[in-house]
Amino acid sequence: MRIAIIQFPGSNCESESIRAIKLAGMEPVEFLWNEDYSKLKEFDGYFIVGGFSYEDRSRSGIISALDPIMPHIKTEAEKGKPVLGICNGAQVLVETGLAPGLIDNQVGMALAVNKRVQNGKVLGTGFYNTWVNVQLTAPSEACAFTKNLKTGEFIHIPIAHGEGRFIIPEGLLDEMKANNLDIFRYCDENGNQNNEFPTNPNGSVESLAAVCNPGGNIMAMMPHPERTDNGQPIFTSMRDYIAENRQIDLSYLSFKPTKYEPKEYKSVGHEMLVDLIITDNEAVTVENTLKNLGIYARIKKFTHWNIDFTDLKNDSTDKDELINKIIKSGELFNSNKEMVTDLTDIDKEKTAMLLVRYRDDFVGQSKTDTLQHHFGLNEIKNINKGTIWQITVESGNIEEIVKFILDSHILFNQYSQECFIYNI
Repeated sequence: MRIAIIQFPGSNCESESIRAIKLAGMEPVEFLWNEDYSKLKEFDGYFIVGGFSYEDRSRSGIISALDPIMPHIKTEAEKGKPVLGICNGAQVLVETGLAPGLIDNQVGMALAVNKRVQNGKVLGTGFYNTWVNVQLTAPSEACAFTKNLKTGEFIHIPIAHGEGRFIIPEGLLDEMKANNLDIFRYCDENGNQNNEFPTNPNGSVESLAAVCNPGGNIMAMMPHPERTDNGQPIFTSMRDYIAENRQIDLSYLSFKPTKYEPKEYKSVGHEMLVDLIITDNEAVTVENTLKNLGIYARIKKFTHWNIDFTDLKNDSTDKDELINKIIKSGELFNSNKEMVTDLTDIDKEKTAMLLVRYRDDFVGQSKTDTLQHHFGLNEIKNINKGTIWQITVESGNIEEIVKFILDSHILFNQYSQECFIYNI
């Protein structure tokens, strides 16, 4: 049994992934993103490993999800071959729509920034690593990776991620539960589930740690079973599933995502746009990815800060003094590589701009707290952080090109982020 260990630029969990596959009696073969895709059909299964593919540019997993290799993996998955995505690999599967498996592989959920909540209070956000217990909460036969575990059994394995919080619309979650696609949940040392930290390490809806597709051959899992022998039942189950040569049901979930229509952005307070002085690798990567999709556009990115201090008059000198204090604090940008800028010399006929924000704006909340409490700038009411994507075309209809870009989901995930039309 040969398992392709799928790696993108920035993947970093190949060693332990190879070890886990070997321990289960299978043959791991490293397969890079730029190899001959026709060779993929020679493998019995696929393991998209963890790491920070493409440095999480735009957001975790999306650039890899749009990589030319993924349609070929989808083709093999439709034959019933098992596809496992761990950590960053899970993010890739979610962003491709292979998990949880909607019609036409539409994106139906998000893996968002961690939120550690206890007694209604957010204790922390972002990257977190620890050991957790994950419990099989579906029938053993529901998934190719769980047949050697019993329902209710839990394993002790590590996590290490910054964006592992499953966000799933209620209607989709209900359908997933009805079809036993809610495979693993976080639990305590007694097997009891609790949606609060530390049992739930990231704020994931209903403490979900892993989900699968209706066919049961694709699983997106945030914790790392490959890093400990405790996780070997995942891989021996994969082995036994392949040995059975089972035919799968290619059915899809019926949930239909709401088509997201960006609204016009309306500013409240003072806006500050920050541009990089150095090369913006993130914008370059997005531009190159779009080019691979057949869309030729120049992409530029700005950090957008909206500062609300509504108690100050717009023409007040107090406002200018406050803005200068904010800039001098160094909290909103690094003057060694960034600068405040204005939007000038823009051809409105060939350019469109989109503002993307996280629905849970943890960075904005943190900056507000720091500037208020550490720097004493209590005139600040609220700060929001966003990203402005500037899209410029040399030819073609700008509205049609923006529509294609929106449909690709490369700039935002509607379940964890919101997008606005930013008028020039």
